[in-house]
Amino acid sequence: MPDPVIEVERLSKRFESVLAVDDVSFRVERGETVALLGGNGAGKTTTLAILLGLLLPTSGSVRVLGEDLLRHRYRVLGRMNFSSPYVDLPRRLTVAENLRVYAHLYGLDRVGERIARLMQALDIASFHDRPTGRLSAGQKTRVALAKALINEPELLLLDEPTVSLDPDTADRIRHYLEDYRNARGATILLASHNMTEVERMCDRVLMMRAGRIVDTGSPAELIRRHGRHTLEEVFLAIARERDDGGDEEAGRP
Repeated sequence: MPDPVIEVERLSKRFESVLAVDDVSFRVERGETVALLGGNGAGKTTTLAILLGLLLPTSGSVRVLGEDLLRHRYRVLGRMNFSSPYVDLPRRLTVAENLRVYAHLYGLDRVGERIARLMQALDIASFHDRPTGRLSAGQKTRVALAKALINEPELLLLDEPTVSLDPDTADRIRHYLEDYRNARGATILLASHNMTEVERMCDRVLMMRAGRIVDTGSPAELIRRHGRHTLEEVFLAIARERDDGGDEEAGRP
């Protein structure tokens, strides 16, 4: 069996008195789309930041694309990318200028072709010359995705990839991401509060609460195990610590 794209072992991160990530272990295999779910403060953002090499863990190990991320992060950074509508791109640069800058940072060729293709696919050509600071929330979401796809990454880390998008645009973006994954054999780890999106796109779900992974499985498995009708009901039950389905481990604080 090939090595996993992400392999996290006993990962912990403490900020003074706060244990944000508590002894977390998981794997993500090549070609999977996996969701990292949990309420605010569950540890999702901290976990993603560690996977990006932006934070050092307090303990544990992280391997990404076969490399020890803590020792050799620069060997893999060019093969991955990240999108979040909550992280601003340089606000005074236009959309096209931002994409061009990031393309050159990755040392890419055929930059104009790449940008034109993404502008068409993500429907951002009509505001390509607008400063990023003057974009609407939905436009910023699409530009952030274009930035994340500019280097055609093997691993995509996505934080709320369709937030602020209208239903039609969100649906087209999901189709595009699914097609990209299938065509490239790419791997996607996403954090989202849109449970319909997770049920549609994800092979597996990692449910986090209070810094720990408290349950994992496909959306259908989690719904069945917890005796619920939808993944949103499972999410709410776990986030509110009132789960009356599953085993004791799944409901442990």
